[in-house]
Order: sequence, then C-alpha cells, then structure tokens
Amino acid sequence: MSGADAERDTLLSRLARFEKQFFPRYEQTYRDLVAEGQRPKTLFIGCSDSRVVPYALMDCGPGELFIARNVGNLIPPWDPGPLGRPRDTDPHRGPARSAEGAPTIAGFHGTAAAIEFAVLQLQVQNIVVCGHSHCGAIRALYEPPPAEATHLNAWLDLARDAVLPVQASPEALRRVEQRSLVIQLERLLTYPMVERQVRAGQLFLHAWYYVIEEGQVLVLDAARGAFVPHAGLGRPVDTAAAPGDVVGSARSDGDPRVNEIDASHWFRMPGPAG
Repeated sequence: MSGADAERDTLLSRLARFEKQFFPRYEQTYRDLVAEGQRPKTLFIGCSDSRVVPYALMDCGPGELFIARNVGNLIPPWDPGPLGRPRDTDPHRGPARSAEGAPTIAGFHGTAAAIEFAVLQLQVQNIVVCGHSHCGAIRALYEPPPAEATHLNAWLDLARDAVLPVQASPEALRRVEQRSLVIQLERLLTYPMVERQVRAGQLFLHAWYYVIEEGQVLVLDAARGAFVPHAGLGRPVDTAAAPGDVVGSARSDGDPRVNEIDASHWFRMPGPAG
C-alpha cells in the first residue's frame, strides 16, 4: 500500500470513529443545535496552523464557537466600496474591479464575511483574535514564499506593518507575532458593526497569544499594552524585565516600518481585553 493510500484510509477511519464514538456522546446536543439553531457567544479568529486547536484551547464543545481561520490569523480591512461583481458580468472573469483597476475586497473574503455574520446575525458577545508562537506566516514576512504563491504574498501584506527592521530571531519573531495581533485587533474596529457594538458595551474584543511549546495563552492587557498571563490582568507589568512582551512601549524614530499602536487608541475598548 502506498503512502497516499494509507493516508486516505487513515482519513476514512477517523470518520468512522466520529460516527461510532464521538457523535453518540453528543447526539442530543447536535439535535438541539439543529432544532434551535446555533447560538455561539464567541467568534474565534485563529491561524490555520495545525497546532492551534480552538476547541481544546477554550475547552468548548459543539455549538460554542463560531470559527474563522486563515494564514496568520489576519483581518482584511473593511471595504465600503463596491460589493461583488455585477450580475451581468461573466462569473469566470474574477472579482469586480474599481475604476482604477484594483480588485475590490468586500464580498470576496471569508474572514470579513464571518465577522459580519457573527456580529450581525449571531450577535456574538466576544471576538477572540488568537495568534501563536512559531507562526509560519510571520516568518514568511522575512523569508518570502515562492513567487508562484501570488495569493499568499498579497495576503501577507495585512501583517507587514508589524515587521521590525531587524534580523529575524526568535525574540524578534515573537514580538512581531504579538505586534501583528494588535494591528489586527485595531483593524477589526474599522468594521462599523464591530465598533458600534463595542461602543455600546455589547461586544468585547480579545487578543490572545498562544505559546505552543509552553501550553500557555497570554492575553492582551490593553491598559498596559502588553501580553500577560490571564491571571495577571490588571497587575503592573515590569517592562524592563520582559521587553519582548510589551507591545506599545517602543518608538520608531520615524521609521514607517515600526508601527506601534498608541495606547490612546484603546479608549474605545469597554475595559481591558481578555
């Protein structure tokens, strides 16, 4: 049997285990979710990385999370421009384009659609943007992917403002991973429905940083601009002892590649994130 055949059989055996072992334990839950509809309270925006398992991180079962995953846990900007292609356009020509010839964003991206659906339709109360250590998307900002990966190269532009003008090192990559998380959270607030619900105190935003090798999730304490253990929220942060964890303390001397988020931005947050 070839390796491909063995992997196919493994996938089928996993399906069999779901049907015979997992589903029976949650059958009534699934039936209730079908009869009553889903009512998740949290939208989880995470990386596609196979080491990130949202249900395990949050100790959740079926129906508790609405999940959007992509390379690098990135959030596209909200686009108020033209939505989708005209109905009389050939569907094989690709997305509609602006007058300048650039493809429009809104209506063509799953993450943006997931945010709108979760906030407007499901009325979630929390949005968690979860990044992680050893992120391949962040490393790719320093080691560009193959030229053929045109979609990936364009997608990574959503994280380039987090890049530090230094050599890639474990410490630098960790900091860029965390900086990108803050930028994504800020971009999330450009969605009108998100900002409206945040201002009303009906929606809370959270940025989490999962340290894979330690099994620990650090959360953004927005008041101090640092990622800290969840038990440490609200406590003073020793920025001298842990400079790699501080998101908003450094300043760039005008270097546009260093895009620190000013702490004054977070006045729109209804209390510390986490």
